[in-house]
Amino acid sequence: MAELWKGAPAAAALTEKLAVQAAALRQAGVVPALAIVRVGERPEDLSYERGAVKRCEKVGIAVKRFILSEDASQEELTALLRKINGTPEIHGCLLFRPLPRHMDESAVCAALSPAKDVDGITPGSLASVFSGDRLGYPPCTAQSCMELLDYYGYDLTGRRAVVIGRSLVIGRPAAMLLLGRNATVTLCHTRTADLAAECRRADVLIAAAGKAKVIGADHLAPGQVVIDVGINVDEDGSLTGDVDFAAAQDVVRAITPVPGGVGAVTTTVLARHVLEAAARASGLTLPE
Repeated sequence: MAELWKGAPAAAALTEKLAVQAAALRQAGVVPALAIVRVGERPEDLSYERGAVKRCEKVGIAVKRFILSEDASQEELTALLRKINGTPEIHGCLLFRPLPRHMDESAVCAALSPAKDVDGITPGSLASVFSGDRLGYPPCTAQSCMELLDYYGYDLTGRRAVVIGRSLVIGRPAAMLLLGRNATVTLCHTRTADLAAECRRADVLIAAAGKAKVIGADHLAPGQVVIDVGINVDEDGSLTGDVDFAAAQDVVRAITPVPGGVGAVTTTVLARHVLEAAARASGLTLPE
């Protein structure tokens, strides 16, 4: 039976550390603050927003919400982002995506300052992830995969890692983060020839294909660690990952559950990025 790598204990341990860092910033006269920018009322955005606000409050980060209607113009949104860029009391910004179809998402993201982009959506932040210079912030979900591996004591050096999914939100940045930890990385997708064979070679498998239970027993091998980033709704209306959990738990060494795995860590990573941004903007060093 596979070991269950739950996100809650990893998030709790990181939250405890972040609360100490936030207190140190406040003692130095800096109130770390996150701007949440939302266009419309998508249920998934509202759910994540509630989790982010709760996590920030627990850590000691102030949250300012900026809500625009679904029919807001692109000019309104970019003007708001530029205002946030120029507000020194705001250290990080979370912009919910996808944006309404009448907006050019790439152009909107480019309007946000990389210094305040705490979820890795700007070209500057993504360039930092790919160059490895650590000046920008990686997307929170991709970084959450690394946090889970760290919390459960998994050393990536020399390991073979396979990432399924090539989006700029998870797949590609996750591959770069793994490479930065000295793993040997193969980036796959649903059109990879003999995907199952590629997956079976992995020591660490990160599934971010966005398709329910696309990874079955034939993709898995004994001893593997599986990080399931997928959030899908199955035929019964239940949340499920990209991995067939029932098939995997009798094969692999460890697996993250869905829900309760990677997703539980993302808001904590977001909070950490806000604290790092606040420290950089103030010329301070966070306590370890």
